[in-house]
Amino acid sequence: MPDWVPVAGPALLAAGDALLVNGVTPGRDLWLSLLAAVALLWRRRLPATVFAATMPGMYLTYIWLAPMIALYTLAVRRPRRWLLAVAGLLMTAAQFVPYPVSDLTLTNRRETAVNLVDAVVVAATPIALGLLTRTRRELADRLDELTRSRAREDRLLADRVLATERARLAREMHDVVAHQVSLISLQAGAVQISTEDSQARAGARTIRELSVRTLDELRHMVGILRAAGADTEELTPQPRLSDLPRLIELSALDVAFEDGSDPGAVRPEAVERAAFRTVQEALTNVRKHAPGAKVTVRITEDERTGLLVEIRNGPADAAVPAPELPGGGHGLVGLRERAQSLGGTLEASATGEGGFTVRARFPREER
Repeated sequence: MPDWVPVAGPALLAAGDALLVNGVTPGRDLWLSLLAAVALLWRRRLPATVFAATMPGMYLTYIWLAPMIALYTLAVRRPRRWLLAVAGLLMTAAQFVPYPVSDLTLTNRRETAVNLVDAVVVAATPIALGLLTRTRRELADRLDELTRSRAREDRLLADRVLATERARLAREMHDVVAHQVSLISLQAGAVQISTEDSQARAGARTIRELSVRTLDELRHMVGILRAAGADTEELTPQPRLSDLPRLIELSALDVAFEDGSDPGAVRPEAVERAAFRTVQEALTNVRKHAPGAKVTVRITEDERTGLLVEIRNGPADAAVPAPELPGGGHGLVGLRERAQSLGGTLEASATGEGGFTVRARFPREER
């Protein structure tokens, strides 16, 4: 539909109504009626003024379309109660009171009542339609706003899910990949020292250098991924407490394992994963910062205090060369956040003998 049709269409219809009522003979009545029709071109900008301009034509020549369209526009554009009440009374009076006023007769009550009802209906109809149209537009705008708001919420939810997945990936990369790569580096260092074959020693040195470089790149990547969102529950499948002996066996450290956990206890999977990751991170830190140190891993459990995981290591052995593995400082931070999210606590501190202790406590039931 062309843009001019909604503007000029009602004016053309009103002009046709004026010609039907007054004919084509020039005169006051025709000019007033055409003035009302032309005034409709400005009804959207000046609805009250245009309505007032149509009233003489309605009262003197009995045109209907121009004043009804003007009153409809007034109800849509200026829905003030007092303004609509005044406009409705004016149109009712223009419809009910004849011109000249001396022709008004009230002797026939039935006819007077019918004429009054007709005048009220003529005035009330455009007001009702205008208010209905305005309400419909407001509801449509509100629905559109809600739709846009829902779209924004969906985008925010998608961003949050993406951030969560990045954080989960960061946790898994740190807990699993860093542990395995540091173990590879440690074994390569041991081969480099123990073997007399120059070719094997060069290969071990290359493996160790690549491991160190990989850990350094991993540290930066973990930092970027952690900055994208908060840590949440880890991805499955994940190791549990029963996997600790295998972890200690592969750690290549001097570890004394004391398992005082209840074998028949039913614990949340998140708690068991957190306990496993705590031991894993602590052993990784021992390899980095205290090579050759003796380590004690102690697991205790009771109904009152819950599950207690303690990893204690002594001072580094000066005879064992440091692996010089990079660290990003994310391990203990992530472990503490994980323990707190489960309703537990994690403490890490140096000992008086030059070692280090990591102690985590988890509830038997996930919070």
